[in-house]
Amino acid sequence: MDEATSPLSDAPVYDYIVIGAGSAGCVLANRLSADPAKRVLLLEAGGRDTNPWIHVPVGYFKTINNPATDWCFKTAPDPGLGGRSISWPRGKVLGGSSSINGLLYVRGQPQDFEHWRQLGNVGWSFTDVLPYFRRAENQERGADDFHGAGGPLAVSDMRVRREICDAVIKAAGELGIPERDDFNRDDQEGAGYFQLTTKNGLRCSTAVGYLNPVKSRQNLDIRTHAQVRNLILEDGRCAGVAFDVKGTPQAAACRGEVILSAGAIGSPQILMLSGIGPAQHLTDMGVAVTQDLAGVGGNLQDHLQLRTIYRTHRPITLNDQARNPIQKVLMGLEFLFRRSGPLTMGASQVAIFAKTRPELETPDIQYHVQPWSADSPGEGTHRFSAFTLSVCQLRPESRGDIRLASPDPFAHPVIRPNYLSTDLDQQTAIESLKLTRRLVETKTLAPYVAEEMRPGSNAQTDDELLEGARRIAQTIYHPVGTCKMGRDPNAVVDDRLRVRGIRGLRVADASIMPTITSGNTNAPAIMIGEKASDMIIEDNR
Repeated sequence: MDEATSPLSDAPVYDYIVIGAGSAGCVLANRLSADPAKRVLLLEAGGRDTNPWIHVPVGYFKTINNPATDWCFKTAPDPGLGGRSISWPRGKVLGGSSSINGLLYVRGQPQDFEHWRQLGNVGWSFTDVLPYFRRAENQERGADDFHGAGGPLAVSDMRVRREICDAVIKAAGELGIPERDDFNRDDQEGAGYFQLTTKNGLRCSTAVGYLNPVKSRQNLDIRTHAQVRNLILEDGRCAGVAFDVKGTPQAAACRGEVILSAGAIGSPQILMLSGIGPAQHLTDMGVAVTQDLAGVGGNLQDHLQLRTIYRTHRPITLNDQARNPIQKVLMGLEFLFRRSGPLTMGASQVAIFAKTRPELETPDIQYHVQPWSADSPGEGTHRFSAFTLSVCQLRPESRGDIRLASPDPFAHPVIRPNYLSTDLDQQTAIESLKLTRRLVETKTLAPYVAEEMRPGSNAQTDDELLEGARRIAQTIYHPVGTCKMGRDPNAVVDDRLRVRGIRGLRVADASIMPTITSGNTNAPAIMIGEKASDMIIEDNR
C-alpha cells in the first residue's frame, strides 16, 4: 500500500497496541509499559471504572445487565436449552469482566494445563504456568509453593460465613467429599469456602490491581470508549488499528505488535471483521478475505450451570435480609464502617468439586452454593427464603461458535453455544441433579429444606431430569476457546499466541484456551496475560 494512501499515514505510532482492557489486557498494559522505551496504547470500548457498584463485591447485581458496564450479549436460540436465548454478560469497562464478575478465585486443575501441553502447546504445562499464577497473586495467607504474595491481584478469604453454607459443607462430608480450604493446589476435590479477588473488602479487578498503579506512566496511553472497527493489515503484517472514540474515527500505527485481548466474543469478531477467519463465512458477510483461518470463532466452550433452588423452613437466607428495609440499612452500615457483612460476598460462597462417576481421576462437576436465590443476578432475590445449589459440568464436550451477524463492527455477533449437544454432557447434567438431591437428603441438610423449587420434585426419570436441566440452565459466564492455541488445522494461534499467517499479531485472553479449565476462568485469563507479556518481551528483544 502506498504510504500516502495508507489510513496510518498520519497516525500516532506505538510499539504495542493492546485491544481490550479486561482480565488479560490490563496485565499486558502493565507489563509491556514497564519498559519506558516502549510506547503502549490500551484501547477499551467501555468507560472508566468509576461506578461505585463495581468496587462493592456484591455490586455485580447492579453492573450485570447494565449497558454502561456490560456488553449485554444474548445467545441465539439454543436447541440444548429448549430453544431459549439467554443473556451472556461480558464486562464493557476498564477491568473488563474482572470488574463485573463474581470475584471467585479458581485456577483449574493441574491436569487441565497438562492436557494443553499434551496437545502440543510447548510451555503450557502446569509446571510452566504455575509461576505466572504465583507472580500475579497477592495471597492473603502468604506465599508457599503454590501461592504468591506481593503480586498485583489481591486474593482474600471470605469475610462472611452463613449457617446454611456451613451445613452444605458438612453435608458434602456425609457423601464422602472432604472439606477443603484451598482449591488451587494439586488436588481440587472437596467442599469449602471460595477465596475472592478482593482487598480490604473491596473488589480487586485487573484495572484496580494492574492498571491503577501504572496509569500515569508517560509511555502508556489508555483510551476508553474506543471501539475497534478492524485491524489494518499491510503486506501480511498487522500494521495498526482503526477504531472509533465516541463516534469519531481514529487510527493508530504499530511498529511492534498488536495484541487482541477482547475476550472470547470480541477477539474472534475483530479478527473476522479484519478478514481473518473462515473464508466462506467472511465472503457471505461481504468481508474481503485476508487470511483463511477456519478455526476463528469456533471451538466455543462454556460452563452451563443448573441452578437448583431449595426453599427453607426458616428465614435464614439472604433473601430475608434483602427484603427487610432495616436489615438492608444495617448491611450497608456494616460494609461502610467495617468492610464486612453480606456486601463483601462474591457471587457464591461455597464451592464443591465432585465426581459424578467414581472411576474419574479428577472432579468433573463444580457447585456454586449461594445462601440466596434469584431468577438472575440482576433481578433481585426471591420473596421466599431459599438457597441455590448451582452445578456445572467442568469439561463439557459440546462446542459452539461465534459468527458475524453483519460486517458492522457495532453489531453484536451471533453466539451459538450449542449446549448439551453430546451424550456425555446430557448424562452429566442428569447425574449432577441426582447428586444434588442426595446432598439435600443428607442428615445435615434435610432439616433445612422445605421444598425443591427448581427443577421441581416432579422431575424423576432421566428424561424428566434432562428436560428440567434444559429449562433451568444458564451460563456461568465462562466463554473460552474461540481463537484456540494449537497445531491442528483449526488452531488460530501457535503456542506463542501468534496468529497464524499474520505477522505482528497475537491473541492473549481466554479465547486461546484449547479446552476450558476446570473451574472459574478469571484467574487463568490473568495468568494468560502474564505469560503472554513475557513471551512478547522475549520475542521482541
